[in-house]
Amino acid sequence: MDGTRPGLSQVVLKTMVTHTVTYFVTGFVALVVFDYARLYADPAVRGMMRQTTDPLVMAGPLFQPLRGCLYGVVFFLLRDTLLRHRRGWLVAWTVLVGVGVLGTFGPCVGSIEGLIYTVFPLWFHVMGLPEVVLQALLLSTIACYWVGNPQRKWVTRVMTAAFVIVLALPVLGLLARP
Repeated sequence: MDGTRPGLSQVVLKTMVTHTVTYFVTGFVALVVFDYARLYADPAVRGMMRQTTDPLVMAGPLFQPLRGCLYGVVFFLLRDTLLRHRRGWLVAWTVLVGVGVLGTFGPCVGSIEGLIYTVFPLWFHVMGLPEVVLQALLLSTIACYWVGNPQRKWVTRVMTAAFVIVLALPVLGLLARP
């Protein structure tokens, strides 16, 4: 970090962009690698998960800037810990995985509460963990690096271009639907 404390708008905006891009990239890789179209059609989960062809699922990346803003506010409140220490990204990643994935208040897939209170099979809980843990890792490392190194203009250019593409692709896909 260059010694100055980043402001709320800088942290929130960069976290929002980073979350949206990493969400899309890891989600797309998981969609292909884990064959989500087949998994979500499985009778054990079909009644609880929208199919990958559902317009709302296709529009999913368009909603991610909202979540990214929430993460950005949390990162802003923790900025001294996240940005002033060499391994601040590790703190961010641990918080995201500990609170946002495994320790959620609600019964989410892959969480402790989800294992207890949902009827999803164990394989479904485990199947989604690599995606969300990797996305949390990418979000943490890239956001902490980007916010902590504002002089690295190439990061701003790459992330801005990726953000525009990530938001354009679902719009184009939805417009192309019959």
